[in-house]
Amino acid sequence: MNVVAGGPFDRNSSHEGAKTRNPWLVFVFSCLRGQPRRSGHSTLLRYSARVTRLRGGLNTLEYFTFGFGTMIGVGWVVLMDDWLSRGGPAGGMLGFLIGGLLLFPIAHTYGRLVETIQDAGAEIAYTETVFPPFVSFAAGWTMILSYAIVCPWEAVASGNLLARVFPALNTYQLYTIAGSPIYAPRLVVGLVLSLLIVVLNYRGIKLSGLFQDVMTFGLLAAFAVFTVLGFAKGSSANWQPWFSHAGTGGVWLSIFLVMQIVPYYMTGWESVAKGSEEARAGFDPRNFTKAMYASLVAGFVFYVIIIAVVTYVYPWPEIVSGHVRTEVAFERTFGYHAIAQLILFGAFLSLLKIFNGNFVAATRMLYAIGRRNLVHRSLGAVHPTFGTPVVAVTLMGVLTIAASALGDAILVPISEVGSLAVGVGWFSTCAAYLARKPASASMAIAGAVVSVAIILMKIVPGVPGSFSRAEWISFLAWSGLGLLFWVLRKSQGSGLKSQV
Repeated sequence: MNVVAGGPFDRNSSHEGAKTRNPWLVFVFSCLRGQPRRSGHSTLLRYSARVTRLRGGLNTLEYFTFGFGTMIGVGWVVLMDDWLSRGGPAGGMLGFLIGGLLLFPIAHTYGRLVETIQDAGAEIAYTETVFPPFVSFAAGWTMILSYAIVCPWEAVASGNLLARVFPALNTYQLYTIAGSPIYAPRLVVGLVLSLLIVVLNYRGIKLSGLFQDVMTFGLLAAFAVFTVLGFAKGSSANWQPWFSHAGTGGVWLSIFLVMQIVPYYMTGWESVAKGSEEARAGFDPRNFTKAMYASLVAGFVFYVIIIAVVTYVYPWPEIVSGHVRTEVAFERTFGYHAIAQLILFGAFLSLLKIFNGNFVAATRMLYAIGRRNLVHRSLGAVHPTFGTPVVAVTLMGVLTIAASALGDAILVPISEVGSLAVGVGWFSTCAAYLARKPASASMAIAGAVVSVAIILMKIVPGVPGSFSRAEWISFLAWSGLGLLFWVLRKSQGSGLKSQV
């Protein structure tokens, strides 16, 4: 089986098209001028046929910051009360620890595949040689949702987070959606942040990787400072009671309720595979696995420590009953505002990196399905100078900005739809590995079982944390859109052949 090389962008193709205009803009402007749609469409197809390789440049450290950064967001600041209501201090820590460890068989399976197949499509590439094309498309399309839904949510969260530092952002109400006001300054913050992410990803993966490095290690530095201060100031008496539910059965229920949310908050380590085509020259493919392992371990250790220190600093029953945010708990204990500002600064850096990481993962998968002619072929176009998936980046930017205008009243209820989406993606990868009949299949079998359990927790009615009506509507709408694209794909003519 031929695989996509992980080395740098083909320089011959780059020079050949260095002065080529952006095909997306050519297509749009041709329509605005009233020229035949076919002209712009042909430009897109010629462009995507000529330049289809992404430019490399990422190293192991950057793969780690993409894996870790795509996983850790701002839930540890804004949703700590929900986590503790589910499990309490011990239930929260054990839930993330056990849940994180259960993901290792899936990470191992991804590692075995990405060492052989470096393809931006990841799940698409793994399944397309062993399953029918529709299964491959469905796996990829569903996985895109797990990343794409995060981007507008982070754009909205950026305004909400900054409004805690600058209350003036809660002025100039424009409209309301589902009873939630949309303020102009917050909307502008989300718009500016979205444009920043778009520009970074338009200009090149190396610039995006550098941004990810700075944001990730900035967060870790802030985290280290307030964690040390917290353990120096707090008291273990604040950990009582250890679990949110009483009795022996309550212990297991507390852990289980936290484990339910682990897939949502630990989605992202597998994004390493989406950037595998963009490795620097001479990159050892085994380092993809190391980066995923390191991201996964760092992720659940981060969550365990943050739960431990927040509940050490402040009595957790009061956090739950008063809906006390992480920075407020620290400020009340220490008695000064500076530590709250430090935590919010770290949270904002975290927001930037998870936005960037999910944007990269989503655009690479859009590029991969476009390159395979599974949707419009123009999504497979690559910028001749920057070596980035220019049309996929532009489209994802437009969708992010449009969706962020809906506000958190719409986005928050459907945000956990990504848990089901990632469960489907993880299962498809494990199933694809097993379909290859490897000599050792125990880890992939374990990974498939964990993935199925994640899916069942979301779709079986009556299970705590299962899909709400809003989540079902959003998931089915996304699936219906994908089905429409699949049905209409043949009308585009013969497409590009898969690179795998």
